[in-house]
Amino acid sequence: MLEEFIHQPRIAYFSMEIALRSEIPTYAGGLGILAGDTLRSASDLGLPIVAVSLVSRGGYFRQQLDAEGRQIEQPERWDPANWAQLLDAKIAVTLDYRRVWIGAWLYVMAGEAGIPQPVLLLDTDFPENSAPDREITSSLYGGDAAYRLKQEIVLGAGGVRMLQALGFAIRQYHLNEGHSAFLGLELLRSYRYASGDLRPGESPYDIPRVREMCCFTTHTPVEASQDRFPYAMVAQISGGAIGYEGAAPDHADGSGPLVDQETLKRLAGEEHLNMTRLALNLSEYVNGVAKRHADTSDHMFPGYHMHAITNGVHPATWTSEGIARLYDRYLPGWRHEPELLSRADVNIPDAALWDAHVQAKQKLIGAVREQLGVELDMQLPILGYARRMTAYKRPNLLFSDLPRLRSIAREQPLQIVLAGKAHPRDEAGKAMIGQLAAQARQLRGAVQVVYLPNYDMRLAQLLTAGCDVWINTPLPPLEASGTSGMKAAFNGVPSLSVLDGWWIEGCMEGVTGWAIGNGEAGSNDGALLYDKLEQVVLPLYRRAAEPIRPWVALMKGAISRNASYFNSHRMMRRYGTEAYVR
Repeated sequence: MLEEFIHQPRIAYFSMEIALRSEIPTYAGGLGILAGDTLRSASDLGLPIVAVSLVSRGGYFRQQLDAEGRQIEQPERWDPANWAQLLDAKIAVTLDYRRVWIGAWLYVMAGEAGIPQPVLLLDTDFPENSAPDREITSSLYGGDAAYRLKQEIVLGAGGVRMLQALGFAIRQYHLNEGHSAFLGLELLRSYRYASGDLRPGESPYDIPRVREMCCFTTHTPVEASQDRFPYAMVAQISGGAIGYEGAAPDHADGSGPLVDQETLKRLAGEEHLNMTRLALNLSEYVNGVAKRHADTSDHMFPGYHMHAITNGVHPATWTSEGIARLYDRYLPGWRHEPELLSRADVNIPDAALWDAHVQAKQKLIGAVREQLGVELDMQLPILGYARRMTAYKRPNLLFSDLPRLRSIAREQPLQIVLAGKAHPRDEAGKAMIGQLAAQARQLRGAVQVVYLPNYDMRLAQLLTAGCDVWINTPLPPLEASGTSGMKAAFNGVPSLSVLDGWWIEGCMEGVTGWAIGNGEAGSNDGALLYDKLEQVVLPLYRRAAEPIRPWVALMKGAISRNASYFNSHRMMRRYGTEAYVR
């Protein structure tokens, strides 16, 4: 199977997490979902890519909630042999002055009748390795800083070596976030000048050539969230291969050093190794994932030019079955050319669109009944919120004034469905989940609030199609892009969101949804959210019962203006013409 992939030059797409399918827990959230949609659209469009990630046999975690609503993390192990093929090749890296062997599983991803795309899942769980080294590729985002550093060396340096060992012809390397920046150091090792050709003071590495080969998509606009490692830790864990001082040590794998300390500090920062800065300095093309995010990143990293390619979602993956059948009938070809959805407001009958939404809502209500034993009301609007539970996303903004929310619901009843995981080490995020559960109990009898555990691809598909309004409340300007509202738009679900990330570009007030505030951080965002709900959103929904036309016009606006543009086909066409062909 591998032979069909190795001869055609490909883009090597590196990502710490990739959402291949709901049953394979090699993703934690938006970064992995984006990576999966990237590959699905590349498949549909015939853009040749080979993806490199970690096998993450232990998954991220399975979320359970106790009686008080507190998050409990359970292992979510999976067997790659059930989904992928173990390849014969093995390569080695040096970690803690030991040779660590790395193998790879081949998973083949295909989009909508598209060209298959190979995905390499790197694995260290082999008998040749010590017990601790066999666990390096086990847990996604698990362990301490040393564990994370080992994973990132395996991903970046090990990934390049694996591609070379398997015979892939790589024309470009695409770093999806800074986790894989060590691939640039591995390339520097490959393109090192002979010592006799150097003049005093010249770099021993062909940095311009490596930069030409790399493009970098930065995601997080939060400085504290970027991976940093002390140089002493880097030198020790890399076995002296990265950031050594003085003469280069001998290496068990015979590869020699990747880069010396002087060069590394120039590329990654003087105080500590900053993976984002390393990726910035070794990539010719750098982009943010929305226009505002690119501007924010420009201010965070002065001296670097940030392009902006706004994220998108894969059309066929995130469109419910009923809505997809409508598109197939009235807008044939939309799966390959989602821009055809711009005609949704003209081509699709109102009643047919409403009926398809009702079907999706019934499926969501059925899932809530099955999982929680709670019966939601089909006639009442469902507000949906599902994100990673962390402070800057402000999941509690909707509950910031419970008396006001009760008052609104007395006149205009509503229901709320929540979902989302908090990182196991994010104590504040986990506390928020408990607070949301407590607030739901306080609202009992006034507003039905349910929290669906273990948010994954399957649940995201149900939620973004079955809710009536999609809520997003980040603290601006900390939202890089966000894609959950894009998924909702493909199902005709309008957003009520803070003006940040993609929504600044996608919000047409009263046409695709509604804005909360003006895009600046404000202490009154909760009041503005309640005002918009009480005065605009809920009154309009009440008119959807008879006749349905005003609400369906809004649904069509979300499809024709947002889904037609904020899709991963458009995103990948831009990467192909701007980042990959230079």
